[in-house]
Formats: sequence, C-alpha cells, structure tokens
Amino acid sequence: MQWTLVIPVKPLALAKSRLADTAADGLRPGLALAFAQDTVAAALACGAVRDVAVVTDDALAGRELTALGARIVPDEPGGGLNAALAHAAGVVRSARPGAAVAALNADLPALRPPELARVLDAAAEFPRAFLPDAAGIGTTLLAAAPGRELRPAFGGDSRARHGASGARELRLDTVDSVRQDVDTGADLRAALVLGVGPRTAAAAARLLIPGQ
Repeated sequence: MQWTLVIPVKPLALAKSRLADTAADGLRPGLALAFAQDTVAAALACGAVRDVAVVTDDALAGRELTALGARIVPDEPGGGLNAALAHAAGVVRSARPGAAVAALNADLPALRPPELARVLDAAAEFPRAFLPDAAGIGTTLLAAAPGRELRPAFGGDSRARHGASGARELRLDTVDSVRQDVDTGADLRAALVLGVGPRTAAAAARLLIPGQ
C-alpha cells in the first residue's frame, strides 16, 4: 500500500515558541522551516509514500516545500490543526477516493525513510492506527486506510485521545526517527543524536546547544 501523507506547517513566525531557551526569536522561523524541509524530503524518499500534501498558509514554507515536490493545501477552514488535517484529507480524497492517508508531524528532522516505511506498513494492517511520540504523550503519525476517516485529535495528550477513538497504537522498535518530534531544546538534542537532515544540521549549527 502506498500512502498520501498530510503534513501541517503553521506560520513560521509563530512556530516553535517552546524552543525559546535554545533559539532566539530571529532563528526559530528558519529552524522550523528546516525541520519541515527535512521531514518532507525524507517522506518523499520513502517507498511507501505516494505523495505529500502540506497544509499551510505560510508563503515561504509553501514555496520551499513545493520545490521539494510537495503539494500545498491551504489551511482551511481556519479552525486549528485538527480541522486543517481533516480538510486536507478531504481534499486528497476528493481527487482519489481510495487513497490511504496519514497525518505526519512536520518537526521530525531525523526522519529516516526506511523507518517511516516500517511504520506505514504496520499501519496498513488496521483501519486506523497511530504512532506515539518519543515522550509517550503525543502522536507523530495517524493513519487511515482507504474508506476510513482520519479523525485527527492532535495536541496535548493525543496518544490517549487517538487510542480512545479506536485507532490502533503501533508498538514498534527501532523507529525512533519517526517518534522524535522537536518541541523543546531537549528534543532537539535528542534529534541531533539520532542524526538530522542537512537543513536542520545547518540551522542548528548556528545555535549554542548545551551538551552538543
């Protein structure tokens, strides 16, 4: 099974506020863009991925991610992350009703295509499935098989919400790069240890990160 990935990217000027202790205001937008670029590039290099739809209204992110091969879907109806993901999944399926769709976080700069393929192959066994983040609280990927609604419930304790919604939790070893999203300085350090993509590596080189 091949998947269309829906990846949300918020306006870069508002992104990654929790990295304030690691990156100055002027550096965080570029860092957020680098995360998204490395995530999208790795996703498009994955054999289980048919295409990538990025949900964003940020003009710079749209241009840069289009250049990598992503399709841009406007952030509608302006009702927050989950509404945007549901809208984008609907846009994808309006063109291809039988599409397998998965929502993927945009802040996975260490993402490795073979690990993403393992997660998507495992998700294909269930009507809906999700992968918890490295902290064990949130979600980095939510998948819906053809004919199934995505029903995203990201934000906060989304692991519990996705489980309660009937989605199957994927319990996989050696897929750390798909679980390691970056919200804090500690998260960024963990991603750097795993090995980040080239754009994040270049952006992180401008930061003073204790422990690296």
